[in-house]
Amino acid sequence: LFSFLVFLRYQIYYGYPLQTYLEYPIIIAQDVILLLFILRFNGNMKRALFYAVTFWGGWYMLTLRKWIIDLAMNLCTLISAASKLAQLRCLWQTKDSGQVSALTWSMSAYTCA
Repeated sequence: LFSFLVFLRYQIYYGYPLQTYLEYPIIIAQDVILLLFILRFNGNMKRALFYAVTFWGGWYMLTLRKWIIDLAMNLCTLISAASKLAQLRCLWQTKDSGQVSALTWSMSAYTCA
């Protein structure tokens, strides 16, 4: 979600045409809805406000200085790769792949790379 927010903010900041980043608001909305469902079914809805404030503050902090948005854009690849490593660690610890499909996970890892 962080990477999608940074990509969206970066493209808005530099004035790219709307057609080049139109899918990011849709992807962000899907991720937010999924996050809300996860928080709801785990009984952690109080954390939703914390996440909302964090993302809202991050949205504005990204464009305080030009170097901040540029650095955040460069770190997105590292953050995406780190999230894949966190998923692998979780799978390794639980020894249960559950609903994980090798095809979808491979496609996600490929897009990250």
